[in-house]
Amino acid sequence: MTEGIDWIARSGARAKGRRPAFFDEPALDRLYSLTLALASELSATRERLDTVERLLETGGTLRREDIEAYAPDRAAGEERGESTRAYIARIMRGFQQEVEAMENPDPPIMDWVEKLSTP
Repeated sequence: MTEGIDWIARSGARAKGRRPAFFDEPALDRLYSLTLALASELSATRERLDTVERLLETGGTLRREDIEAYAPDRAAGEERGESTRAYIARIMRGFQQEVEAMENPDPPIMDWVEKLSTP
């Protein structure tokens, strides 16, 4: 952990200016902000767990210093990157589907009826 930073005090700090709003309902913005913050924390935990597992596989023991000093090699970094991309894709799936729906709205039902009834 970074020495000298009071993370509890920092968490209560306010950003300058107005908070950006993406939805009509402010509670939704807060909910999504909270969800993404939790997802970020879980992602960091997943990387740390990967470090612990790799260190145990190679050395059989653990020391906090080893965990803090660990730097993945290229293969491990690529594995982690792929795992993180898949994790983010799962989390953002609902958002992505909404964006796709806005870009490609379903045609009116009568268009479908006409397409299905025309040989």
